[in-house]
Amino acid sequence: MKSQKEILLKLGIESLNDMQVLADDAILNNDNVILLSPTGTGKTLAFLLPVIEKMNHEIEAVQTLIVVPSRELAIQIEQVIREMGTGFKCNSVYGGQSFNQDRINLKHVPSIVVGTPGRLADHLSRNTFSLESIKTIVLDEFDKSLEIGFEEELKIICSSLYHVKKRILTSATNKVDIPRFVNLETPKIINNLKKGKGTMDIRAIVSSKKDKLESLAESLLKLDGETGILFCNYKDSINRVSDFLSDRGIEHGCFYGGLEQNDRELSLIKFRNGSHRLIIATDLAARGLDIHELDYIMHYHLPAKEHEFLHRNGRTARMHNDGTVYILHHSDDKLPDFIPKMQLAELEKRGQVKPVNMKTIMISGGRRDRISKGDVAGFCLKQGGADLSQLGLIELQQKNSFVAVSSDFANQLIEKLDRAKLKTKKVRATLV
Repeated sequence: MKSQKEILLKLGIESLNDMQVLADDAILNNDNVILLSPTGTGKTLAFLLPVIEKMNHEIEAVQTLIVVPSRELAIQIEQVIREMGTGFKCNSVYGGQSFNQDRINLKHVPSIVVGTPGRLADHLSRNTFSLESIKTIVLDEFDKSLEIGFEEELKIICSSLYHVKKRILTSATNKVDIPRFVNLETPKIINNLKKGKGTMDIRAIVSSKKDKLESLAESLLKLDGETGILFCNYKDSINRVSDFLSDRGIEHGCFYGGLEQNDRELSLIKFRNGSHRLIIATDLAARGLDIHELDYIMHYHLPAKEHEFLHRNGRTARMHNDGTVYILHHSDDKLPDFIPKMQLAELEKRGQVKPVNMKTIMISGGRRDRISKGDVAGFCLKQGGADLSQLGLIELQQKNSFVAVSSDFANQLIEKLDRAKLKTKKVRATLV
């Protein structure tokens, strides 16, 4: 089995942060652990390293079950496990993909299953895989699963696992009661909720009109070049805002529950790789997503509750980084009591919106074709004639691969890659 040092080296991480060191020790030496830490502080790696260290390569059965509130988080954790290169097979299961495809994927039994509560409860009721060897259960962002109505499914899952010896709960908040069915007796608690070192500056943007769209566009123009999330409360509002910004040439992605799964995933991919600097989202994006440090958060609508406000803001000013929260409102709006006194944002006037310098190309081959990131990079360099400086982030899915490319080279690269052979497969290359 790979050592922790080897895994970190493979992930490109020099060392664990303080929270991860504490979590590693707590999980290795305690049966029940609660890990409380803000979004973006590395909770996933904090629990994966000690959990995997205790797993057995000789057992050909599911040993660890990880329960998450969203399909994006399931996919994200599966990806991290793959990148760790420990030799343990992992599969993610979630609503929105074929149950029969799940069955096919699970035939070669994984050591780790990651899934959403509803889909996991369905698998358990159909006896898709054996529960006999599951010794560890992780309820990641467990409070979010409860908040969005998965209590009954969580109860089914927890009551079905008779051989569990280690229970790990993670959350970005401590404002939730743990249900009795979790069977969490005398847990060791790692509380890292007040230890972030980033500075968060909350500023007001006051719209002269009740309809805030013009003020929004003006503000985003001044923030051009910075990365951020614009939070709305409703998907209809997102569509209205999105149409307005598109008309003004402000590139962005959208992320909300009603969006098709593929569109949601593509929005996150393009945001991570720099093809978009802005994403418009509901609270679905407030926690648990693999989004790197942001320059700002903007509230187009304010949430109803303080903890929702804090979770949104937690996407910026994380760890050792600073960030700004902007609250866009009309002067007559009555702000909730939890909004602090704010100074006006002093945004400098800038020129036209600069086009992003990266675009995303989708290649019709992925993990199921035994294609690696190295294969995709080599394909772009050798077949496509690209220079390393023209390539950005590469992400793999089961059926497709996505690569960020310099905008001025994207069309040229597509011409060279489309219908060419990647390993043994003739692939299509398209701009997305």
